[in-house]
Amino acid sequence: MLKRITLVVTLVVLAGFTLDSSAAYAEAQKIGVMNIQKVLLESSSGRRAKEVFEKRMKELQDKFKKEQNMLISLQKEIEKKSSAWSKDKKTEKIRELQLGQRDLQAKTEDAKMELKQLQDKELEPILKMLQSVVDSYGKKNGFSVILDSKVAVLYANQDIDVSDAVKAELDKRMK
Repeated sequence: MLKRITLVVTLVVLAGFTLDSSAAYAEAQKIGVMNIQKVLLESSSGRRAKEVFEKRMKELQDKFKKEQNMLISLQKEIEKKSSAWSKDKKTEKIRELQLGQRDLQAKTEDAKMELKQLQDKELEPILKMLQSVVDSYGKKNGFSVILDSKVAVLYANQDIDVSDAVKAELDKRMK
C-alpha cells in the first residue's frame, strides 16, 4: 500500500513537471497568422495580376456575347416561325442552333482553360516571392509558425495577424 501511494505521488509530481515544462515551452513559441488571400488581393503585384486576368476575361466575354446573342435570336426565330416553315427548313434551323450551341460551349471551355493558365502564370511568381517573404519575415521576427488564417484556424487574436506586414514586404520586393 505504501509503495502504491509513493508511486502515485511520484507520477503526479513528474506529470506536474512535464506540464510545467510544456507550458513554458508553449509560451516560448511565437505564432502568427496571415490571410494569404488578403495579401494577394491587396498587394500591388496581386492587383496587377488581377487586372490582367479581368481584362482578358472581359475580352473573352465580349467576344462570346455576340455569338450568344445570335443564338438567342435564332432560338426566338425558331419559336416564332417554326409552325410556318417546312419540316426540312425547321430541321435545318434546329440543327444550326444545336451546332452553334455546341461550338459556343467548346469555345467557352477553351476560354476557361486559357483563363486558368493565365491566372497560374500571373500568380506563380507572386506566390514564390510570398513564400520567400514569409520565410524571411518569420525568421527575422522569431516566429515558430505562421499559419494561413483562412485554413483550419478557427480563432486568432488580431495581435498575431502579420498580413499587413507581409504585404508591405511583398510589395517592396516585387517592385
